[in-house]
Amino acid sequence: MDIAPPKIEIGKSKALYEQAQKSIPGGVNSPARAFKSVGGTPLFIESAQGAYMTDVDGNEYIDYVGSWGPMIFGHADSDVVHAVQDQATSSTSFGAPTRIEIDVAELVCDLVPSIESVRMVNSGTEATMSAVRVARGFTGRDKIIKFKGNYHGHGDFFLMEAGSGPLTHGTPNSPGVTAGNAEDTLLAEYNDVENVRNLVEAHDDNVACIIVEPIAGNMGCIPPEPGFLEGLREICDEHGVVLIFDEVMTGFRVAPGGAQERYGVTPDMTCLGKIIGGGLPVGAYGGKKEIMNHVSPVGPVYQAGTLSGNPLAMRAGYAVLSKIKETQDTLYDELEAYGAALEEGLADTLDRLGLDYYQTRVGAMGCLFFTEEKVVDQATAKSTDAEMYANYFHGLLDEGVYFAPSQFEAYFFGTEHAERELETTLEAQYDVLKRIH
Repeated sequence: MDIAPPKIEIGKSKALYEQAQKSIPGGVNSPARAFKSVGGTPLFIESAQGAYMTDVDGNEYIDYVGSWGPMIFGHADSDVVHAVQDQATSSTSFGAPTRIEIDVAELVCDLVPSIESVRMVNSGTEATMSAVRVARGFTGRDKIIKFKGNYHGHGDFFLMEAGSGPLTHGTPNSPGVTAGNAEDTLLAEYNDVENVRNLVEAHDDNVACIIVEPIAGNMGCIPPEPGFLEGLREICDEHGVVLIFDEVMTGFRVAPGGAQERYGVTPDMTCLGKIIGGGLPVGAYGGKKEIMNHVSPVGPVYQAGTLSGNPLAMRAGYAVLSKIKETQDTLYDELEAYGAALEEGLADTLDRLGLDYYQTRVGAMGCLFFTEEKVVDQATAKSTDAEMYANYFHGLLDEGVYFAPSQFEAYFFGTEHAERELETTLEAQYDVLKRIH
């Protein structure tokens, strides 16, 4: 991939990256951070405030990654900072129940349509792994259906045709995943209801659950086609299959109750993360009480975690969720307005320059693809011009705008993105696209 050298000075990031590779695999603790999809040196971040991040070389960027989604109220939100500081003075962990866990659980049950009971865990991966185990225990069945290009974390039974990192790094079937796990995971085509129906009917009532990103965010941002989520709900009802929405990314971002509220389709179980912890490591899974009552210590399905419901994460999450509940009447209209202006401004630039493109956006997340065709699934996402995106990404970095360092990731924004950030971003996009066209 031919990437022009950066105009900005990133000497300290380069030095840290070289140092990191001596003690950390690939120099990063999560593959998407390595810039493998776009080339070049990953930036090491020093600090962030509001809509801006500053790297170790002192370069400032308008941030459209937002820690991959959690920062809906911007970096270092004062309510979150004060909540974490206050909790830290009382200890960072107890390994025992706390009142704040109840407060967060009640807020989650109040906001998310499908959740009557919820269990806190430590990551989105842990949430999805646990939800599938509970679905299997509840139904007494073994097989699960996931969709090509949907990423549900790095659990063994999810790393089959997963999106994002696995797409970039060429490991849709990761070494270390056993044949037994692979056999129990059935792969479906995203946005193809009939394909799912055929899979369920072919497996003799042995499908425990269908797990889906209701808005795919790990092969770029790809919304559900009309009737897709409704079709999954219908199939699950007909065959006694548990429908799981992985809303780790979309939960509280596209509506107060997530994608299920926005599209009016209620799953049996929901997985959450990111926003629910205000930027701290956290996850959760929940759903109907009749299903969640299978979770230990009430039921026989075992799942535990020393740091589950960690008070720091719960205090941060409560600060964010309570603010969402208080401001929901205006919050999502504000985010929608910014997103629409960003989308329309970029479309105007692309049209004027005569570039082939396809844009997607749902609320405060979206993606730009360089392609002639509509992007609806993994195959159409992979057919887009990833090299053009890489040049677009690096061009924007030089202009002080930080988008996702991968074609197969979504961009995010929050309430701290306002008129100034919009104008700067649109000007930068025009200059970059004109230059690389």
